[in-house]
Parts: sequence; C-alpha cells; structure tokens
Amino acid sequence: MAAIDLKRLRAFVTVVEEGNITRAAQRLFIQQPPLTRLLQSLEEEFGVKLLARYPRGVEPTEIGRVLFQEAKALLERAENLSATMQRATEGKQGNIRIGFTSSAALHAFVPTVLRRYREVYPQVTAQLEESGSTELLQALVNRTLDVAFVRTPVLGMPELKIERILQEPMMVALPVGHPLAQIGDGAVELKTLINEGFILYRRPAGQGLYDAILAACYRAGFSPRIVQEAPRLTSCLSLVGAGLGVSIVPACMVRLGGEGVVYLPLSDEAKLHAPLFLAQRKESSAMIATFCALVKSQLDEMS
Repeated sequence: MAAIDLKRLRAFVTVVEEGNITRAAQRLFIQQPPLTRLLQSLEEEFGVKLLARYPRGVEPTEIGRVLFQEAKALLERAENLSATMQRATEGKQGNIRIGFTSSAALHAFVPTVLRRYREVYPQVTAQLEESGSTELLQALVNRTLDVAFVRTPVLGMPELKIERILQEPMMVALPVGHPLAQIGDGAVELKTLINEGFILYRRPAGQGLYDAILAACYRAGFSPRIVQEAPRLTSCLSLVGAGLGVSIVPACMVRLGGEGVVYLPLSDEAKLHAPLFLAQRKESSAMIATFCALVKSQLDEMS
C-alpha cells in the first residue's frame, strides 16, 4: 500500500468533524468536488467504505471511526513535529552531552547551572560524564562530548574554544593531628610545607593544577617532595586522611569533608587559584550555544 498523504487524512477528519461535506469544504477552503474526490481516493486506497452518506450529511462507518481516531492522532503528531523541529533548531530540544571533572562537580556553580538548564529547557536531555580534564577535552575533539567544565586548558587542540569562567582559591589538606592543623583557621604560608611529602593529582589528568602547585612552590623557594600521585582529587584526600602526606586542592573539595582531613587556607603570597574553564568545539551547534549562553547568564547573576 502506498503512503497516505496527510492532505487526504486531514480532509477525512474534517468531514467527520463537520458531518457535512459542504461545510467541510468551506472549512478547508476548497470546492466540494475536489473534496469528494479526495474522500473517494482514500476509500479506494483502503478498499473499504469509510463514510455513510445520508440526506442530512455523512457519518463514519465502523471502520471509518477507527481511521478517524488514528488519523487525528497522526495529524496532531505531524503538527507537533513542526514545533519540535523549531525547538531543535533553536537548541531547546534534543540531547546534550556535558562533561566535568570531579572537582568541577563539587563547585556550587556547576550543579546550579545544570539544575537551571533543566528548568529552562525541560525538553533537552542532558547526558553527564565525569573524567579528567585531558580526557574530557579529547572527548570534545572526538565528538563524544558537546561541552565540558575542565580545570586545565590543554594546548595543542585548535579545534576547541576554552574560556575561563571563574576561579577559586586553593587550600592545604592536612592529616588530622598534623602540627599545622593546630593553628586553627589561620592561613598557611607555602614555605612552611618545605619538608612535607606532597600528594598530588597526577599531571596527565590535571596538568593545570599540578603545574600551578609546582610553580607556586618554586616561587616560595623549594621544590616539593612528591610522595604519591593519585588518579583523582578524591583519592588525594583519602591518602591525606591516611597520613601519607599533605595536598593542595581547590576550595570546593572542602564540601567532601574526608575522614581524617583538615583544610586550611593558603596565604595570599602563594597566589594559588584553581580556575574553571568551559570548553566546546569552535564549530558549534544551536544547542551548545544555548547552553553556553545560560552559563554566562548564571555568571552574570553571581557578579
């Protein structure tokens, strides 16, 4: 059976709703003979009688009533399809893949953005992925992600557009019972950590934070003694809690707490901050542009 065009279905539905071919023709802005031919061709298509003609008008047959219900549903979906495509064109419907590092997810800004995005664009499905900055940026290049919150603007990826959206202070994570933990909430000078063993987020996964910590230590006059590199910042905190050393982490990690871990601010002289970047491909889509616009509007609300 050949595909049935929507024009004939719309004609049939209109006739059934009006119960009169003349009134249906007026509603459809066509002459009665062409409308009659549309109905006849529809009956020929199915090989059944769809309408019963009476002096007072027409009524659907039993099979006609079945077609009427199905045709109405199909026409409604067809009408909705246009609106759906318009929303998709405007980046307001579809699927977006968002990546973030573990520390980015702990910053209050990121979950706030995700929650707001879902409220404003409920017809967009967000697929979330957590990984290291390098892996996330590579996923953008490979087109398995659309946008990502990262800590490191990895070089050598000309396909990407990476913007710093905010930064937060870094803090020292110490084991409970460490002598420095006894100073309360006072700021720690970086040079006081000269004899400490450092536990750092491994460089391939967090190159930006890793290099920033080393540079700050060099400015303070020493080269840090790295006793352990961990695959995740959360792993760093677990090792600190076990008493294996100290670490320097973004302030948002304090929200994790961590058994056996004390957090203290660094002195201003350290000049250590953890930036947060928003990364996307340079050639973008309407949906990505819409998401990035929402991120910027949230930043404006914060300022």
